Amino acid sequence: MASDHNPVAVERAEWKKRQMKERMKQLLTVSSPIFMLLLWELLSRTAVIDPRFFPPPTAILETFWNLAASGELLTHIGVSLYRIFGGFLLGVIPGVVIGLLMGLYSPIRHFVQPIVMALMPIPTLALLPIIIILFGIGDLSKVVTIAGSVFFPVVINTAAGVMNIDPIHMDLAKNYGADSKDYFLKIAFPGALPVMLEGIQMGQAIALLTIVAAEMMGSVSGIGFLIWTSYKAFLLQEMYVGLILISFFGYLFSLLLRGLQRKILRWR
Repeated sequence: MASDHNPVAVERAEWKKRQMKERMKQLLTVSSPIFMLLLWELLSRTAVIDPRFFPPPTAILETFWNLAASGELLTHIGVSLYRIFGGFLLGVIPGVVIGLLMGLYSPIRHFVQPIVMALMPIPTLALLPIIIILFGIGDLSKVVTIAGSVFFPVVINTAAGVMNIDPIHMDLAKNYGADSKDYFLKIAFPGALPVMLEGIQMGQAIALLTIVAAEMMGSVSGIGFLIWTSYKAFLLQEMYVGLILISFFGYLFSLLLRGLQRKILRWR
Protein backbone atom coordinates (compact mmCIF):
# COMPACT_ATOMS: atom_id res chain seq x y z
CA MET A 1 0.00 0.00 0.00
CA ALA A 2 2.86 2.31 0.78
CA SER A 3 4.10 2.05 -2.78
CA ASP A 4 0.73 3.38 -4.01
CA HIS A 5 1.54 6.70 -2.36
CA ASN A 6 5.24 6.72 -3.22
CA PRO A 7 5.76 9.53 -5.78
CA VAL A 8 8.77 7.77 -7.32
CA ALA A 9 6.89 4.49 -7.74
CA VAL A 10 3.85 6.27 -9.18
CA GLU A 11 6.01 8.19 -11.65
CA ARG A 12 7.84 5.01 -12.64
CA ALA A 13 4.53 3.23 -13.24
CA GLU A 14 3.29 6.12 -15.38
CA TRP A 15 6.55 6.10 -17.34
CA LYS A 16 6.18 2.37 -18.01
CA LYS A 17 2.62 2.93 -19.24
CA ARG A 18 3.78 5.65 -21.60
CA GLN A 19 6.58 3.43 -22.87
CA MET A 20 4.13 0.58 -23.42
CA LYS A 21 1.80 2.88 -25.38
CA GLU A 22 4.69 4.10 -27.55
CA ARG A 23 5.77 0.52 -28.28
CA MET A 24 2.21 -0.39 -29.17
CA LYS A 25 1.99 2.57 -31.57
CA GLN A 26 5.27 1.56 -33.20
CA LEU A 27 4.10 -2.04 -33.48
CA LEU A 28 0.84 -0.98 -35.13
CA THR A 29 2.72 1.35 -37.50
CA VAL A 30 5.00 -1.46 -38.64
CA SER A 31 2.41 -4.24 -38.65
CA SER A 32 -0.18 -2.55 -40.89
CA PRO A 33 1.96 -2.43 -44.09
CA ILE A 34 3.29 -5.94 -43.37
CA PHE A 35 -0.28 -7.20 -43.02
CA MET A 36 -1.28 -5.57 -46.31
CA LEU A 37 1.71 -7.11 -48.12
CA LEU A 38 1.00 -10.57 -46.72
CA LEU A 39 -2.66 -10.28 -47.69
CA TRP A 40 -1.70 -9.10 -51.18
CA GLU A 41 0.73 -12.04 -51.52
CA LEU A 42 -1.90 -14.54 -50.43
CA LEU A 43 -4.66 -13.18 -52.66
CA SER A 44 -2.36 -13.03 -55.67
CA ARG A 45 -0.87 -16.51 -55.16
CA THR A 46 -4.35 -18.03 -54.80
CA ALA A 47 -5.61 -16.06 -57.84
CA VAL A 48 -8.36 -14.38 -55.82
CA ILE A 49 -7.04 -11.23 -57.49
CA ASP A 50 -5.64 -11.49 -61.00
CA PRO A 51 -1.85 -11.96 -60.69
CA ARG A 52 -1.40 -10.50 -64.17
CA PHE A 53 -2.57 -7.13 -62.89
CA PHE A 54 -1.60 -7.55 -59.22
CA PRO A 55 1.59 -9.63 -59.16
CA PRO A 56 2.61 -10.89 -55.70
CA PRO A 57 4.98 -8.64 -53.71
CA THR A 58 7.70 -11.34 -53.77
CA ALA A 59 7.70 -11.22 -57.58
CA ILE A 60 7.87 -7.42 -57.47
CA LEU A 61 10.79 -7.68 -55.04
CA GLU A 62 12.60 -10.02 -57.42
CA THR A 63 12.08 -7.55 -60.25
CA PHE A 64 13.40 -4.78 -58.00
CA TRP A 65 16.63 -6.69 -57.37
CA ASN A 66 17.06 -7.46 -61.06
CA LEU A 67 16.62 -3.81 -62.03
CA ALA A 68 18.94 -2.69 -59.23
CA ALA A 69 21.61 -5.24 -60.22
CA SER A 70 21.54 -4.04 -63.84
CA GLY A 71 22.05 -0.43 -62.72
CA GLU A 72 18.93 0.75 -64.55
CA LEU A 73 16.96 1.39 -61.38
CA LEU A 74 19.70 3.45 -59.74
CA THR A 75 19.91 5.61 -62.85
CA HIS A 76 16.18 6.35 -62.74
CA ILE A 77 16.29 7.05 -58.98
CA GLY A 78 19.28 9.37 -59.28
CA VAL A 79 17.70 11.39 -62.11
CA SER A 80 14.37 11.74 -60.28
CA LEU A 81 15.96 12.73 -56.96
CA TYR A 82 18.08 15.34 -58.73
CA ARG A 83 14.98 16.83 -60.33
CA ILE A 84 12.96 16.65 -57.11
CA PHE A 85 15.59 18.38 -54.96
CA GLY A 86 16.35 20.98 -57.63
CA GLY A 87 12.68 21.83 -58.17
CA PHE A 88 11.94 21.72 -54.44
CA LEU A 89 14.68 24.25 -53.62
CA LEU A 90 13.78 26.41 -56.61
CA GLY A 91 10.20 26.56 -55.36
CA VAL A 92 10.78 26.80 -51.59
CA ILE A 93 13.44 29.54 -51.46
CA PRO A 94 11.56 32.21 -53.46
CA GLY A 95 8.31 31.03 -51.86
CA VAL A 96 9.68 31.73 -48.38
CA VAL A 97 11.22 35.09 -49.34
CA ILE A 98 8.15 36.38 -51.18
CA GLY A 99 5.85 35.03 -48.47
CA LEU A 100 7.78 36.89 -45.78
CA LEU A 101 7.69 40.10 -47.81
CA MET A 102 3.94 39.70 -48.41
CA GLY A 103 3.32 39.18 -44.71
CA LEU A 104 5.49 42.09 -43.61
CA TYR A 105 4.64 44.76 -46.16
CA SER A 106 1.05 45.48 -47.16
CA PRO A 107 1.90 47.14 -50.53
CA ILE A 108 3.83 44.05 -51.63
CA ARG A 109 0.99 41.80 -50.43
CA HIS A 110 -1.64 43.73 -52.37
CA PHE A 111 0.55 43.73 -55.49
CA VAL A 112 1.56 40.05 -55.45
CA GLN A 113 -1.57 38.43 -53.99
CA PRO A 114 -3.80 38.82 -57.10
CA ILE A 115 -1.09 37.21 -59.25
CA VAL A 116 -0.70 34.30 -56.82
CA MET A 117 -4.46 33.83 -56.50
CA ALA A 118 -4.88 33.89 -60.29
CA LEU A 119 -2.10 31.38 -61.03
CA MET A 120 -2.56 29.01 -58.10
CA PRO A 121 -5.74 27.28 -59.41
CA ILE A 122 -3.99 26.40 -62.69
CA PRO A 123 -2.40 22.94 -62.35
CA THR A 124 1.30 23.21 -63.11
CA LEU A 125 1.04 20.08 -65.24
CA ALA A 126 -1.46 21.91 -67.46
CA LEU A 127 1.33 24.39 -68.20
CA LEU A 128 3.83 21.62 -68.95
CA PRO A 129 3.53 22.00 -72.76
CA ILE A 130 4.40 25.70 -72.43
CA ILE A 131 7.23 24.89 -70.01
CA ILE A 132 8.63 22.33 -72.47
CA ILE A 133 8.47 24.92 -75.27
CA LEU A 134 10.34 27.44 -73.12
CA PHE A 135 12.86 25.15 -71.42
CA GLY A 136 13.06 22.07 -73.66
CA ILE A 137 12.48 18.43 -72.72
CA GLY A 138 15.57 18.12 -70.53
CA ASP A 139 15.97 18.29 -66.77
CA LEU A 140 15.33 22.03 -66.59
CA SER A 141 11.69 21.74 -67.67
CA LYS A 142 11.08 19.06 -65.00
CA VAL A 143 12.77 21.20 -62.33
CA VAL A 144 10.71 24.26 -63.29
CA THR A 145 7.49 22.21 -63.26
CA ILE A 146 8.19 20.95 -59.75
CA ALA A 147 9.22 24.43 -58.58
CA GLY A 148 5.94 25.88 -59.83
CA SER A 149 3.94 23.26 -57.94
CA VAL A 150 5.89 23.72 -54.71
CA PHE A 151 5.97 27.52 -54.77
CA PHE A 152 2.30 28.23 -54.12
CA PRO A 153 1.67 26.29 -50.87
CA VAL A 154 4.95 27.64 -49.48
CA VAL A 155 4.32 31.29 -50.31
CA ILE A 156 0.71 31.21 -49.06
CA ASN A 157 1.54 29.44 -45.79
CA THR A 158 4.54 31.69 -45.16
CA ALA A 159 2.54 34.88 -45.70
CA ALA A 160 -0.24 33.54 -43.46
CA GLY A 161 2.31 32.65 -40.78
CA VAL A 162 3.72 36.19 -40.75
CA MET A 163 0.29 37.81 -40.61
CA ASN A 164 -0.64 35.58 -37.66
CA ILE A 165 2.25 36.94 -35.57
CA ASP A 166 0.99 38.90 -32.57
CA PRO A 167 1.29 42.64 -33.44
CA ILE A 168 2.79 43.26 -30.03
CA HIS A 169 6.04 41.67 -31.24
CA MET A 170 6.20 44.12 -34.14
CA ASP A 171 5.49 47.08 -31.86
CA LEU A 172 8.12 45.92 -29.38
CA ALA A 173 10.73 45.58 -32.11
CA LYS A 174 9.84 49.02 -33.44
CA ASN A 175 10.23 50.58 -29.99
CA TYR A 176 13.71 49.04 -29.71
CA GLY A 177 14.73 50.48 -33.08
CA ALA A 178 14.71 47.29 -35.14
CA ASP A 179 15.58 47.75 -38.81
CA SER A 180 14.17 45.91 -41.82
CA LYS A 181 16.73 43.12 -41.48
CA ASP A 182 15.73 42.53 -37.86
CA TYR A 183 12.05 42.43 -38.78
CA PHE A 184 12.80 39.95 -41.54
CA LEU A 185 15.18 37.57 -39.77
CA LYS A 186 14.34 37.88 -36.07
CA ILE A 187 10.57 38.36 -36.08
CA ALA A 188 8.91 37.36 -39.35
CA PHE A 189 11.00 34.29 -40.14
CA PRO A 190 10.90 32.56 -36.71
CA GLY A 191 7.30 33.68 -36.11
CA ALA A 192 6.13 32.18 -39.41
CA LEU A 193 8.16 28.96 -39.06
CA PRO A 194 5.36 26.67 -37.77
CA VAL A 195 2.97 27.51 -40.61
CA MET A 196 5.81 27.81 -43.12
CA LEU A 197 7.03 24.29 -42.38
CA GLU A 198 3.52 22.96 -42.93
CA GLY A 199 3.59 24.57 -46.36
CA ILE A 200 6.98 23.01 -47.07
CA GLN A 201 5.59 19.63 -45.96
CA MET A 202 2.76 20.05 -48.46
CA GLY A 203 5.28 21.12 -51.07
CA GLN A 204 7.34 17.95 -50.81
CA ALA A 205 4.24 15.81 -51.30
CA ILE A 206 3.25 17.86 -54.35
CA ALA A 207 6.81 17.58 -55.71
CA LEU A 208 6.55 13.78 -55.76
CA LEU A 209 3.15 13.89 -57.44
CA THR A 210 4.45 16.31 -60.03
CA ILE A 211 7.69 14.50 -60.89
CA VAL A 212 5.87 11.30 -61.83
CA ALA A 213 3.51 13.09 -64.20
CA ALA A 214 6.26 15.36 -65.60
CA GLU A 215 8.54 12.41 -66.35
CA MET A 216 5.74 10.65 -68.22
CA MET A 217 5.80 13.46 -70.80
CA GLY A 218 8.87 14.22 -72.84
CA SER A 219 11.34 12.28 -70.71
CA VAL A 220 13.70 9.36 -71.29
CA SER A 221 14.63 8.65 -67.67
CA GLY A 222 13.33 8.86 -64.11
CA ILE A 223 10.88 6.92 -61.98
CA GLY A 224 7.87 8.40 -63.78
CA PHE A 225 9.37 7.33 -67.11
CA LEU A 226 9.89 3.82 -65.70
CA ILE A 227 6.25 3.64 -64.55
CA TRP A 228 4.83 4.87 -67.85
CA THR A 229 6.99 2.78 -70.21
CA SER A 230 6.45 -0.34 -68.08
CA TYR A 231 2.69 0.23 -68.20
CA LYS A 232 2.70 0.66 -71.99
CA ALA A 233 4.76 -2.54 -72.39
CA PHE A 234 2.53 -4.35 -69.87
CA LEU A 235 5.55 -4.99 -67.63
CA LEU A 236 3.44 -4.47 -64.54
CA GLN A 237 6.03 -5.79 -62.08
CA GLU A 238 8.41 -3.03 -63.15
CA MET A 239 5.55 -0.53 -62.98
CA TYR A 240 4.85 -1.53 -59.37
CA VAL A 241 8.56 -1.13 -58.56
CA GLY A 242 8.30 2.51 -59.65
CA LEU A 243 5.07 3.06 -57.71
CA ILE A 244 6.54 1.57 -54.54
CA LEU A 245 9.66 3.72 -54.90
CA ILE A 246 7.56 6.89 -55.09
CA SER A 247 5.61 5.76 -52.03
CA PHE A 248 8.84 5.01 -50.15
CA PHE A 249 10.44 8.36 -50.93
CA GLY A 250 7.23 10.19 -50.00
CA TYR A 251 7.19 8.49 -46.62
CA LEU A 252 10.93 9.04 -46.10
CA PHE A 253 10.82 12.73 -46.98
CA SER A 254 7.79 13.21 -44.75
CA LEU A 255 9.62 11.60 -41.81
CA LEU A 256 12.71 13.75 -42.40
CA LEU A 257 10.71 16.97 -42.57
CA ARG A 258 8.68 16.05 -39.48
CA GLY A 259 11.91 15.30 -37.62
CA LEU A 260 13.35 18.64 -38.73
CA GLN A 261 10.16 20.36 -37.65
CA ARG A 262 10.33 18.80 -34.18
CA LYS A 263 13.99 19.80 -33.86
CA ILE A 264 13.45 23.39 -34.95
CA LEU A 265 10.17 23.96 -33.11
CA ARG A 266 11.22 22.52 -29.77
CA TRP A 267 8.92 24.87 -27.86
CA ARG A 268 5.80 23.39 -29.48
